[in-house]
Amino acid sequence: MSGTLQSGSETSGPPLLKTPLHDLHVSLGARMVPFAGYAMPVQYTGVLEEHRHTRAKAGLFDVSHMGQIRLRPRAGHTPQEAALAFESLVPVNVADLAEQRQRYAFLTDEAGGILDDLMVARTSDGLLIVANAGCKEADAERIGQAAGDVFEVERQFDRALLALQGPAAETVLAELFPSVADMKFMDFREVVWKGAPVTISRSGYTGEDGFEIGLPAERAEELARQLLAHPEVAPIGLGARDSLRLEAGLCLYGHDIDPTTSPVEAGLQWAIQKTRRPGGARAGGYPGAEVIGRQLVEGVARQRVGLRPQGRAPVREGVELFADGQGKRKIGRVTSGTFAPSLNAPVAMGYVETGCEAPGTRIYAGLRGRYVPVEVCALPFVPARFKR
Repeated sequence: MSGTLQSGSETSGPPLLKTPLHDLHVSLGARMVPFAGYAMPVQYTGVLEEHRHTRAKAGLFDVSHMGQIRLRPRAGHTPQEAALAFESLVPVNVADLAEQRQRYAFLTDEAGGILDDLMVARTSDGLLIVANAGCKEADAERIGQAAGDVFEVERQFDRALLALQGPAAETVLAELFPSVADMKFMDFREVVWKGAPVTISRSGYTGEDGFEIGLPAERAEELARQLLAHPEVAPIGLGARDSLRLEAGLCLYGHDIDPTTSPVEAGLQWAIQKTRRPGGARAGGYPGAEVIGRQLVEGVARQRVGLRPQGRAPVREGVELFADGQGKRKIGRVTSGTFAPSLNAPVAMGYVETGCEAPGTRIYAGLRGRYVPVEVCALPFVPARFKR
């Protein structure tokens, strides 16, 4: 998820794009805001209520602004060759990804920075990639440049994408797609619904169990209305999506990760499998491999951490962090911060100097001339409830 929530509904740039569910959002009374070039619902009944509903029951999110990209092998090549070719862009083991499974990945640049983070699913005939809205065009172009004669790139930006998240998600979705009850976290399926091709992954951006459903734009409202007719389901906007993902310790592209941050600094080295690390069977071969490989071995000068401000005031993005209560030694910066409804307290994430990253370390946030105590803590703030 990328972009910045804005309070207004107008921009000075080009006209905002609309997702296939735009009219439904308006009919449900959503407050619409500009986000990554789209008019998107920030809330319906209120962020706090929507957040808590998702944690307790099931929330339906419109994420159709994100980019779906298909990679299929060209004549004379195999899906395995396509996966190996795609590995030239990412430090992730894609070639060994089993069919009907997906994996978190990121595109990197020559300096080891993160150009975008992605979900990559292995299909029967290639790969399906879900990219962030603000990066999808550049991602597709970059992937196309790496394709050569091995695979073709199909932008499926006109397809809808819905996310159903929360403890009731399986029960609700199984009424329409019974096979989802057999899926585990990060499983992927391709099914047919009323004649329409549908993709379903057991994943999401909230820390809750749930699913992401891709389908043709013209069928999106029909499916959304069927899901919303269930008493456990409510529509959820971007405001609660942001507080949910922050409680889950998940990065927001353009804020917690970007080209100035490496996967190791961001604490995402868990996504770099052994086979792609130094000494692995397919080590390197992607942009920034030398930098990232060295960081995996030698460590980094700063690290992403969880932060628990003392008191009730949220510590927002951009706030500077200090080792002392007088603001004499700056050690980092907050990249995301909000009030966490599940904890009834403020939470934040940011980067601090290595040596200040241990949970329990007390540091200070500079707020309008004051230095507020902040405790470094482990992520996530709220334990994940994925179906393993």
